[in-house]
Order: sequence, then C-alpha cells, then structure tokens
Amino acid sequence: MPNVTAVAHRGAPYHFPENTIDSLRTALDLGADAVEVDVRLTRDGVPVLLHDETLKRLWGHDRPLRSLSADEVRGLTDGRVPTLAEALAATEGSRVMLDLPGTSDVRAARRVVDVVRECGAADRVYYCAHAQAMLAVRAADPAAEIALTWTTLAPPRRALLDAVRPRWLNYRFGLVDRDLAERVHRDGYLLSVWTPDTRRAMRRLLDRGVDSITTNRVDALCAVRKSHTH
Repeated sequence: MPNVTAVAHRGAPYHFPENTIDSLRTALDLGADAVEVDVRLTRDGVPVLLHDETLKRLWGHDRPLRSLSADEVRGLTDGRVPTLAEALAATEGSRVMLDLPGTSDVRAARRVVDVVRECGAADRVYYCAHAQAMLAVRAADPAAEIALTWTTLAPPRRALLDAVRPRWLNYRFGLVDRDLAERVHRDGYLLSVWTPDTRRAMRRLLDRGVDSITTNRVDALCAVRKSHTH
C-alpha cells in the first residue's frame, strides 16, 4: 500500500495554539510529512496565519483581521500570529498546504502566490479551499498544485475540474467510502481527507485507500500508519 501523506492540521493544536510557529515546528518534530495552515490578508495586504475572520477565539481581541495592519496584529498577539513568510521560513524543506478561507478574488490569491514565490517555496507549497478560491489561485499561478476542497457526494462538474486543474480532491473524511475513493482515483486524482482525529477513523480511511490525511493529531496518525503497514 502506498504511504499515506500525514498532514498536520494547523500544526499541532493539542500542543500549541494553532497556526503558530511553535505549533508548526512541533508537528514536523512529531513526524508530519506536511503542515496545513490557514492564510488571510491583513488590511495592508500581508498574508498571515489565521483561520478565523477575527482575533477573538484565539487571541481575545474581537477585531476583524481585515481592519488591522500587520504591525497591529503583531502588537495585539505578542508576535504569535506569524506572517506567511515567517511560517515558510520556519518550515523550510517541508511541504506546506495553504488553506485560503478568506480568499475569493484573484488579487488576494496573487498576493499569497507572490509571497510563496518570493520565499522560494513554490516547489513545496500546495493550496486547498473551495472552488472560488482555487479558481483565483489557478488564475494567479498556472503551475500551482491544488487540492480542491469538496463537501458533497456529487462529484465536481467537469467544467470546474477543467478550470481548476487540481491534483487532489480534498473531502471531509466522513463522506469517504471505498466507492468514492475508487471514483476519485479512476478519474485521475489523488484523494485527501480532513479532519479525522480518532485512530479508528484513521484506520478506516487507510483501508479505503486515501492518499493523504489531514488531522489535528498527527502523532496518532503517524503511529496508526506505521502499524497499518506492518
């Protein structure tokens, strides 16, 4: 059985706050093949690592990110919300999946793509999100590696697939059965899933032939994967 890629969801959030440098480095130390992070733009167009639209849940400030400059974010979080450039430097040599929850237009996608290029990381970065964001990434970078996030059992339309040209189809793990996995592979795509955190679910997905698993417990996944291949 091919070795399944272990992707650390926002780093190692059971050890350090998600999307922080400590979280990313810990995930890689725990055996992750790649780290997944969320990227949004500040008011002044700096890509930073944050899943939510505001700083409230993680950092206690009910301030929309889009209303804050990168310097203001740094001050409000004691520097613990890294820029994308800082995160790429901290994960040098490792694969990084960029989820773009707040990206819907080509201008925003191009800003992210530009930072990836400036950091010399284009060969190790790939992108995931829903269709609109991935269309924007494809327009910004014809060579980008894309994982198209899909949340229904109905397959993506051929016209969308032709426009996005994904390498991966990225499904919520509860949707994946053997038939879906076979269909994705038959159509010529790799299958990634998110975000199973129990060993039982991980084993089931390995049995169903997925190519990549994104999880909050990458240490558990690495242990399950090791035992599954022996």
